[in-house]
Amino acid sequence: MKELILASGSAVRASLLKNAGLSFEVDPAKVDERALEEPMLQGGASPSEIAQELARAKALDVSAHRPGKLVIGADQVLDFEGQRLTKPENLEAARRQLVAFSGKVHSLHSAVCVAHDGQVVWETISTAELSVRELSSAFLDEYIDRAGEKILSSVGAYQLESLGVQLFERIEGDYFTVLGLPLLPLLDFLRSEGAVLK
Repeated sequence: MKELILASGSAVRASLLKNAGLSFEVDPAKVDERALEEPMLQGGASPSEIAQELARAKALDVSAHRPGKLVIGADQVLDFEGQRLTKPENLEAARRQLVAFSGKVHSLHSAVCVAHDGQVVWETISTAELSVRELSSAFLDEYIDRAGEKILSSVGAYQLESLGVQLFERIEGDYFTVLGLPLLPLLDFLRSEGAVLK
């Protein structure tokens, strides 16, 4: 089977691949995401286009020095009322973000790219729409106290796979998309490449 590399330091993405039975190495890409985004934002790129470009850049960065391997790059961009949000810098910023989300809908665009020998061989993007319920101040106090700084690793300040599920009244889209990796189409591609069993 072809050897796989995950070009990400995300524990969630690694866990998804591991739980799906894949064997892979982790080799996080060294990409300055903000520097890559800046000209795209100035040029009016959409959040989904930014997510795809970041995933592509990560896969290509690692693929350039890992010949013969299939390198998986992924990224996620949150779109809230036309604004691209990044990970909150502290718990106070996370709280402000969650207050803004209360009773509203936002989108998560999750992109994945596979590169081989410095060339993109496959990519896709998936979007989920998340409806946040009306959040009381008391709930937010409890949520942030219990969830702690772990939520700062999520662009949305939540972790759907744990306590963060209580933030939502409805989610339209794929669960894996919310976690930051469109896993089902990725697995389909990897089967076609002989990287996982058919």
